[in-house]
Amino acid sequence: MGVGESPGGHHLTVMSTETAFEAYESVRHRLPVVRPSAAGFQRVATLADIADGFDVFLLDAFGVLNIGEAAIPGTPERIANLKAAGKRVLVVSNAAGFPHAALMEKYSRLGYDFAPEDVITSRVTLLAGLNGRKNLHWGLMATRSTGLRDLEDLTLTYLEEGPATYDAVEGFLLVGSAAWTEERQALLENALKKHPRPVLVGNPDIVAPRETGFSVEPGHFAHRLADRTGISPEFYGKPFPDIFDIAFKRLGNVDRSRVLMVGDSLHTDILGARTVGIASALVAEYGFFAGQDAEKAVLATGIVPDFIVERP
Repeated sequence: MGVGESPGGHHLTVMSTETAFEAYESVRHRLPVVRPSAAGFQRVATLADIADGFDVFLLDAFGVLNIGEAAIPGTPERIANLKAAGKRVLVVSNAAGFPHAALMEKYSRLGYDFAPEDVITSRVTLLAGLNGRKNLHWGLMATRSTGLRDLEDLTLTYLEEGPATYDAVEGFLLVGSAAWTEERQALLENALKKHPRPVLVGNPDIVAPRETGFSVEPGHFAHRLADRTGISPEFYGKPFPDIFDIAFKRLGNVDRSRVLMVGDSLHTDILGARTVGIASALVAEYGFFAGQDAEKAVLATGIVPDFIVERP
């Protein structure tokens, strides 16, 4: 696939939605197994149409709250109305590349009012998954400009053009791919072939929708190195249950039948919700399936949401 650099510093693909969809389908063997669904889905216009049925809303970010650096029109007001109605609203996002404080600043700038503890990311999930490995020397896939806030307690070296780093570190953390290159990917794959080590992936997304295309995310590169090296990466974030475990710990004692996951991706948001046994709503007019046939994709994958909403 062709990869270019966008003005915002993200690698944008020239792949179509169909190609991105096929990329997710090709790695289904590494994703949670979907639970069969006897029921179909219901089509509704917005979350307001189903708000009475739920007490808690877990929201993806890209494709639900925003596209790139712009809020989806009407969504800040929708979220404010849900909260005013007594609903608990949390962000559950695979945004591993950004420090927590930076995300809070972004959401505030876009018109959202979230408490810091109500934004749960795969970056937090990755850190929780380190367990007894915090003292290892990690090679870091990340963009220098985003900084190392939240990661200060780790021994880290950025993975760039020097091959010696790839050989010296004890494991690899893949959290942000905006500055990643094919040369760096080749260095990583060669280093792992010579000396297998843990690979922890803080963002399982293969792509993410932005204003002018899809950005290539760490999951894309993780699956490639798995195919080429035989290494099994450890994924942290949707669709894997660990990020939902953190969300439910934050929520405390809630009725899970009254919890709704809202996202734009079948293979991360909806599959993740199905994996942990909560209801889900797929956004059809923004994000991954904007301008596409979301219903056709649901039938093709067997990953069935409870609702398809036109817009949040």
